[in-house]
Amino acid sequence: MSRGVKAGGGGGVLAIIIAVIFMFMSGGDDDGGGSGGITGLIGGGSSGGGGGVVSGETTNTSTIDTSVASGSRNKRTVIKGNGNDIVTLMVYICGTDLESEAGMASNDIVEMTKAKLSDKVNIIICTGGAKKWQIQGISNSVHQFYKVDSSSGQLVRLEDNRGSKPMTDPATLTDFIKYCAQNYPANRNELILWDHGGGSVTGFGYDEKNGNGDSMTLAGINTALKNAGVTFDFIGFDACLMATAETALVLDNYADYLIASEETEPGIGWYYTNWLTKLSSNTSMATTEIGKNIIDDFVAACDRECNGQKTTLSITDLAEFSNTVPSKLSAFARSVSDLLGKEEYEKVSDARSKAREFATSSKIDQVDLVNLANNIGTSEAKALSSAIQGAVKYNKTSSNMRNAYGISIYFPYKKAKQVDAACRTYNQIGMDAEYTKCIKTFASLETSGVISSGGSGSILDSLFGEGEESSSGDSGMIEDLLSIFMRNGGSGSNKVRGLDENNIEFLKDSGMSTSQISSYIAQHHFDTKYLNWVEEDGKYLIDMPDKQWDMIHLADKNVLLDDGEGYIDLGLDNLLDYDEKDRMVANTEVRWIALNNQVVPYYHTETLMDGDDVIAIYGYIPALLTNSEVEKERVQLLVEFPDGTAPGRVVGVLRDYQNGETEAIAKSETGLATGDKLDFVCDYYSYEGEYLDSYMFGDPMTVTDPANMILTDWKITDATVKITYVFTDMYQQEYWTPAIMKKS
Repeated sequence: MSRGVKAGGGGGVLAIIIAVIFMFMSGGDDDGGGSGGITGLIGGGSSGGGGGVVSGETTNTSTIDTSVASGSRNKRTVIKGNGNDIVTLMVYICGTDLESEAGMASNDIVEMTKAKLSDKVNIIICTGGAKKWQIQGISNSVHQFYKVDSSSGQLVRLEDNRGSKPMTDPATLTDFIKYCAQNYPANRNELILWDHGGGSVTGFGYDEKNGNGDSMTLAGINTALKNAGVTFDFIGFDACLMATAETALVLDNYADYLIASEETEPGIGWYYTNWLTKLSSNTSMATTEIGKNIIDDFVAACDRECNGQKTTLSITDLAEFSNTVPSKLSAFARSVSDLLGKEEYEKVSDARSKAREFATSSKIDQVDLVNLANNIGTSEAKALSSAIQGAVKYNKTSSNMRNAYGISIYFPYKKAKQVDAACRTYNQIGMDAEYTKCIKTFASLETSGVISSGGSGSILDSLFGEGEESSSGDSGMIEDLLSIFMRNGGSGSNKVRGLDENNIEFLKDSGMSTSQISSYIAQHHFDTKYLNWVEEDGKYLIDMPDKQWDMIHLADKNVLLDDGEGYIDLGLDNLLDYDEKDRMVANTEVRWIALNNQVVPYYHTETLMDGDDVIAIYGYIPALLTNSEVEKERVQLLVEFPDGTAPGRVVGVLRDYQNGETEAIAKSETGLATGDKLDFVCDYYSYEGEYLDSYMFGDPMTVTDPANMILTDWKITDATVKITYVFTDMYQQEYWTPAIMKKS
């Protein structure tokens, strides 16, 4: 198979072709498996991981940066030295389904009890938010407070009933902090928030018992900490996606350091035993050294127990961050707004598409801020990049992570319906107004590009029609479409996904007039007439001018299997090639990914490169998981092809909330267990054009050997398939080519 991505971004015709050859070793064609094909990886594309080719720096910090920028405030915590410091560690554990279904919170509590603790270290734990606890005696109905006894290592209950309000309620966190400060006074207070994480927009936490899926937003965290009246040495998040610029700016009022992850955390979470033992041996240890110990232990444990999952963790000096970053972030935002005002949306969109993105399959639009700034490349961007790298004192990632420097930020691209929510949060936490203006302008241009093309494309046109209709280059017509959309409050346009009268305020305050936006889009739009196939020498070709390729950020192969009543959507993979004339060549092999010799739906998310070498290819398989703890829970099986070759492997399991339980992201489980039952989930289209979600494809699979869940490239026999390609342009509008019918 040939996997590739072609993209423009100022490069015109393909700028770099990286030829990587490898063999898929899954058996011969006679028994249905194996391709023995050549894979050509075409450089460019989305380096953020959303289906693209990723290269760049590992960004690991080898030593702690102990310097502090001039002008930074004094630290709020004064360390006495000589081991005379008293430490109170407050661990706020909202166990939720991570605990009730997988015992993740209990495992971490056990790690705390195994530490060799000094009587100068108090570990106080708040438990709640889970329907079931694996540690016997912890209540599943009310919040309780516990202490890890320093002499025996036993868990001692301090408070039997502290109420049952949602743990995502700021008042619940405030109550816990006040209790700890009053009953276990210390000159070094530390706070760890344990649960799901949603980052800049969603915030922290998911209480599976209360709150209707609500999280504690950054504004809520600010309220909780303000009302508690305690300042901290560090605040850490043993939760996903909380190492953001927005988090850092909020916490500066209450803490000296932030320890958090940019990426989704593997389910084992932080490894507590070692760093707590080291802290007990020297309670005057520098906070940056504590952070380094936490980070090193976490990354090492993840490498041992969930190898193949992406891991990030960093410690940021909030005193330096608040001193050096806000003004440079404001200048950076103005420079981006200036680019947009000078009709350089394409430059900004290309920079955003290439930025390291986190939780890619969840589309929360968080990207590494240093990587984004470096891609923008203005002098203001370079200054911001330097300031952030100065404030991040230690940063470490797994070997399969690139371009993650320790601090991310929300920058809309995949899901415009979150822009208004982000702006409300920014207003509540005092985020820089220039950055708010910047993302509104960008999102308005991007969304208008989708509206002007008639909304999001549909695969139904490819299956049952003649493909996409050509986009219009008439600025007056585009302006009319935008005006109608705004006048109707987004309603009446079911093709602009997720936008309605409740989340289009950003379009009314974009900083650009409708006529300015319409004029730009009229001159910079993708013309779908180029999506028609040219057949030559038995090949299907797409031949487009450079200007049109410049509009395209992604191209993915989509295979649909005809089952006699309709079409089963097998997913997306970046399978394509280019000929000597730089024309895209469709991959028309009737093959797909198989798990243990069973064809399954598969979605490619990232190809990781190191120079010309493929480090790994990543994707996921949508499924329903059933075991002793859960009944048909929607999940994504995280998969990896090490070195870009088959066989691949399942490296983790991520909960995929489909029913509005929460917008926060769960930690991923280490993997499957013996006895787990899997039903594979596909989209389905009847011959009448009816769309059905959650179509069960193939036979249910029961896991008998979790360590040998093998992924291969499989030849589909005795079947008819339709092959189409979906192109995603710089506005995140999708277009499908006419379908190619193939029989095997």
